[in-house]
Amino acid sequence: MKSHKARYLSGRPIIPSPIPKNVGVEVLVDKYFQAYNSGRLREACQLFAGKMLEKDVTIGMSLTGALTPAGLGGSCIVPLMKAGFVDWIVSTGANLYHDTHFAIGRRLHRGSPFIDDRLLRKDGVIRIYDILFDYDVLLQTDEFYRTVIRKEEFQKEMGTAELHYRLGRYIAERERVLGVANAGVLATAYKCGVPVYTSSPGDSSIGMNIAEVALSGCTTKINVLLDVNETAAIVLEAKKKKGRSGVLIFGGGSPKNFILQTEPQIQEVLKINEKGHDFFIQITDARPDTGGLSGATPSEAVSWGKVDPDKLPDTVVAYVDSTIAMPIMTSYVLSKRNPRRLRRLYDRRSELMDRLKRGYLKALRKL
Repeated sequence: MKSHKARYLSGRPIIPSPIPKNVGVEVLVDKYFQAYNSGRLREACQLFAGKMLEKDVTIGMSLTGALTPAGLGGSCIVPLMKAGFVDWIVSTGANLYHDTHFAIGRRLHRGSPFIDDRLLRKDGVIRIYDILFDYDVLLQTDEFYRTVIRKEEFQKEMGTAELHYRLGRYIAERERVLGVANAGVLATAYKCGVPVYTSSPGDSSIGMNIAEVALSGCTTKINVLLDVNETAAIVLEAKKKKGRSGVLIFGGGSPKNFILQTEPQIQEVLKINEKGHDFFIQITDARPDTGGLSGATPSEAVSWGKVDPDKLPDTVVAYVDSTIAMPIMTSYVLSKRNPRRLRRLYDRRSELMDRLKRGYLKALRKL
């Protein structure tokens, strides 16, 4: 039997050389992230900055967990959008809501996770692990959303991409008036034409405030079915135009499933011939052996048609806290790659939906 020893030992040798003073992020990742989950994070950085940022790849990003309260909206997500490194987003509504605190001039503070929460409640202080802020921050953000959503342009049925685009315009204006130095996620998405979807729009304070204004007679309605087809249309457009699709997943949960289910929607439900996403990077702390979607591996996703089986080598899962991985990955890709042309997929939603419908009707005729 032929030995495969040479192939197994073809990786770069592990060299325990001292880290120099003031090492840059590129050198730190490429040279010193050598094994275990630092090795997987290195592979994620290299895959993202390498193959995934080629001109023909459309990149979707999903966001789960309290990332924006920790400042990762302005520090990481915004620069990635501005550079054209993220073309569409699926996020929890909570991340979009908490990012708005900064846009309307409110402050969140570093703190301790070991404070008696009964005392915090008594003093009107909210805690997200080690982030602390005044209860009034929530009330003022609620009032901002209720005031905006009562405007005439919101009295209609729309998907979450349109809802967030319209909200982003008001958030951007509030930032301008207040002189907020660092733009937020929805304001930047509005300016860059990046569609932002929420897979569970009622499961956040934005949805809660829309529900409140509905009681007073407002007629805002969120069409989640439109979101399902719009996101599928984005992926189909990427693949049918001889391009590729990549997903960058921070966390898991509903946004992870929503960004991945685009392929089963195309293949299984709409009967359109397709093979799956071409690139898959996930940063997670969820285990696969519990059976939950959050920990499901890209290999498992192949069985669902979510990932192209021929592209499984172009997938990475790193078991790292997103608040550690996201700044490292953002700094790495910004130092490695020049900005890409903005795709402005939000502006093309009607065109993409028309093509999805034509593909669906064509597939029906073949049945």
